[in-house]
Amino acid sequence: MNRRQVVGLLAAAPFAATVDWATAGEVHRRVRAARAAGPYEPKVFTPHEWETVRVLVDLIIPKDDRSGGATDAGVPEFMDFMLGDDPDLETPVRGGLAWLDHECDGRYGKPFVACTGAERTAVLDDIAWPKRAKPERATGVAFFNRFRDLTASGFFSSKMGVQDLRYIGNTFVSEWKGCPPDALAKLGVNYQD
Repeated sequence: MNRRQVVGLLAAAPFAATVDWATAGEVHRRVRAARAAGPYEPKVFTPHEWETVRVLVDLIIPKDDRSGGATDAGVPEFMDFMLGDDPDLETPVRGGLAWLDHECDGRYGKPFVACTGAERTAVLDDIAWPKRAKPERATGVAFFNRFRDLTASGFFSSKMGVQDLRYIGNTFVSEWKGCPPDALAKLGVNYQD
């Protein structure tokens, strides 16, 4: 199982509990319309925050051989719309982005986006694993958990993300032939006549 698959699994429960699919669908329709109108101008994020969001979402869900990354799927735009629609989400996300820059400035003397890949990884490794994180990084851990969930929710509710999951639901099946034999064999079961 690769990182993208793990993020997809992790996203399912928090997303299902916090955002309904109709809302996500509407937000993605707004993202597509905004992208069709030309370069997207963030409504909530400052230019610096926007650049940070774009870097961070692609670190969480990078482009791979199966599909594009989070930015390709419109996740930054999804987040901008979500923050604009939910004032309770704006403060912790924007505050977390400020925390991330403050942490990088303290360690490396520069904001997150100016850090090297290794520097970014070191900071994220300290907050991405809640059980291993030091208590003084609790704010960063809370931010990253929320940001990762929002990234995964935006990606896996997008058209690209649904295709990446190889989701085949909501499609017409003219004749059900049962579970494929290789899947039955893997489960150690068979159909009884």
